[in-house]
Amino acid sequence: MLKKIVFIIMVCILILPSYALADNDAPDVTAKSAIIMEASTGKVLYAKNAEERRYPASTTKMMTLIVALEHGNMDDLVPVSDNAANTEGSSLSLVAGEKMKLLDMLTGMMMISGNDATVAVAEYIAGSVPKFAQMMTEKAKAIGANDTNFSNSSGLPDPNHYSTAADLAKIAAYGYKNPLFTKIVSTEHVVLPSPDKDQVRDLYNENRLLWLYDGGNGVKTGYTDAAGRCLVSGAKRNGIQLVVVVLDSDCMWDDSMKLLDYGFSRMRPVKLLGQGSILKTVHVDDGTTDTVRLITTQDVCIPVSDDDNAKFTTSVIAPNRIDAPVVAGQKIGMIKTYYGNTEIASVDLVAADQADRKTFFGLVWGSLWSFFTFILKNLA
Repeated sequence: MLKKIVFIIMVCILILPSYALADNDAPDVTAKSAIIMEASTGKVLYAKNAEERRYPASTTKMMTLIVALEHGNMDDLVPVSDNAANTEGSSLSLVAGEKMKLLDMLTGMMMISGNDATVAVAEYIAGSVPKFAQMMTEKAKAIGANDTNFSNSSGLPDPNHYSTAADLAKIAAYGYKNPLFTKIVSTEHVVLPSPDKDQVRDLYNENRLLWLYDGGNGVKTGYTDAAGRCLVSGAKRNGIQLVVVVLDSDCMWDDSMKLLDYGFSRMRPVKLLGQGSILKTVHVDDGTTDTVRLITTQDVCIPVSDDDNAKFTTSVIAPNRIDAPVVAGQKIGMIKTYYGNTEIASVDLVAADQADRKTFFGLVWGSLWSFFTFILKNLA
């Protein structure tokens, strides 16, 4: 049974140097609703009408992508129905009867906002768009986006299709936990083959921040007359992943870059533990040595702002005893880091030492020695 040991980390007193975090005034943005969120912790660094319900437009496709990644086989060929091919709005120019690998379809869907692709994906995963939209809504609730309801997979306007800046930030932050989500939403250029046709689709991402902003790595643009100009953007610097949402913005690129700049000015990466830190010593049964030390395989860093006092904790999960043999580098446990109740990092603990198993003679001699030691203690 693994034993969980929790350490409270007094961030400001015990760990942090005296950082003078930027005390900039919050930026003035044109967006009707906006938010800055640090993705791993869920910490909100700025909010403007972030809880107001609004049409999300094609930022909806973040959830389409998440549900497809979690329920689909990326190598499957997805058929395109007449219904999908005739979907209104922005398009991947899919043709009825065409088939495309799910991974390629999802990539194209996110890069140029193909509404036709979202319908094909929905029909492949759930059998219909309404059933898929229900899956999307259920997933939103499961990750804490409780003021969101999806009625379609594309983001086309519908009175029952809504979200908030805060919920969209939560959805994006959840998505970044999946490496394939991160890869897709940060792709700038791709050439997609068509298995059924002698043609390729040469696509460039509509999200300009991927090349305009240092560290830009996502996530999705959106526009309808009802929603206005919308953008969920992401950027990663020094291990800190920020998510910015602007909804109904007159200047969505400028707004987003201002907010990203502000967010990074409020955060600092802090090394909690260095690679090779010794965190535990465990007893080795029947080993040529009695104990081995457990060390971290990489640095443990945390994203800290100026009001995070004592909110970080770590949990060392490892057995107290293990059986020989033990090889140096063998994984024996892990250390998890939390912000409040949210796990933000996990690093393996490995053996720093080697412990061979005792020979038969060594085991017998050890047993005899233990026996005589016991007798002598009781005679004393």
